[in-house]
Amino acid sequence: MSQNPNLLRRLLRAKDRMDGAPHEEWPIDRLAEVSAVSAAHFAREFKKAFGLPPHRYLLTRRIERATALLRDTELPITEIALRTGWSSIGTFGRIFRDITGDSPGELRARARLAPQLGQYVPECVARGAHRPDLNIAVLEKRRQDAAGKLELHSKEVP
Repeated sequence: MSQNPNLLRRLLRAKDRMDGAPHEEWPIDRLAEVSAVSAAHFAREFKKAFGLPPHRYLLTRRIERATALLRDTELPITEIALRTGWSSIGTFGRIFRDITGDSPGELRARARLAPQLGQYVPECVARGAHRPDLNIAVLEKRRQDAAGKLELHSKEVP
């Protein structure tokens, strides 16, 4: 069942606002107001339209932006965390690692060692290949990783 085109336009308006200012706070009530719908309806319809809940979509955008800043600038990691909407460097580092598998410093170091593929691969393709996978919640991802480590450890111990 497809969504109403007028509703999709209003949802896109909220999505565009998040894209334009991912460093800002975007609670559901604010996004719903931008879309001129109720908060519950907004959350449900946003997920239906874009495949992710609004919070995970925003988190994806923040991590993508942080990754680009780490790779392309000399800004301190603390400054990058603040510019991408994090108020705590610890939370930024933990969630960044949960999503990307690397700490911000590790990602920066690896990006500097890697050959510059940008001259061969269009930027849109490279970004798509490195887009964070947030099809599941970060906490669920942590639980799965922990369960996998426990299972692996139990197989090693006789």
